[in-house]
Amino acid sequence: MTLTDKPEKPDYMTDAQGRHVPIDLIDDADLLRDQTVEAILERAVMLQAQMRAFKQQAMSDVREFVDLSAERYNVKVGGQKGNITLTSYDGTRKVVVQVSENIRFDERIQAAKKLIDDCIHRWTADSSSEVKALVDHAFQADKEGNISISRILGLTRLKIDDGQWLDAMQAIRDSMQVIDTATYMRLYRRDHSRDQWTAIPLDIAKL
Repeated sequence: MTLTDKPEKPDYMTDAQGRHVPIDLIDDADLLRDQTVEAILERAVMLQAQMRAFKQQAMSDVREFVDLSAERYNVKVGGQKGNITLTSYDGTRKVVVQVSENIRFDERIQAAKKLIDDCIHRWTADSSSEVKALVDHAFQADKEGNISISRILGLTRLKIDDGQWLDAMQAIRDSMQVIDTATYMRLYRRDHSRDQWTAIPLDIAKL
């Protein structure tokens, strides 16, 4: 075969079990289905790359604007940017950048749970039953063994003036560890500045 020769297409296709099936033995509907799926996925991969490039460029534009804006006050922002909202001059377009922290609890959460249990045992029966149900719900783990961050933090917002309870709340705060961060960009528009914002979904499932 010379350099100008094109490689011959295989005369078989591989099925889901890894078997090589001669093309002339494959039903036309199966062939057409395979071609349809392949064409859709090929375009999807290209679109994914375009969306990834768009997000990278858009985030770069936001960071550049924030830096330029800070320079007016002789300030260099640098590093990880926080939550940012940019709105157009006429108030009809908006770019929102949000930084979300992925939080997990370390072993100190067990100490917090023990302190809370001790508080419940000291309190009267009437109130302890209600609080105990709340605590048990908050510390209930999902199938992966993870505890709900929001439910645990809900306990810290309870106004309970008890020394041991306050120690437990501090143990909860101390046990929180930031694993990583994720940055999201959300885009909004509206026809008039008095209208409600409408999100521009870039998730294909929400289009």
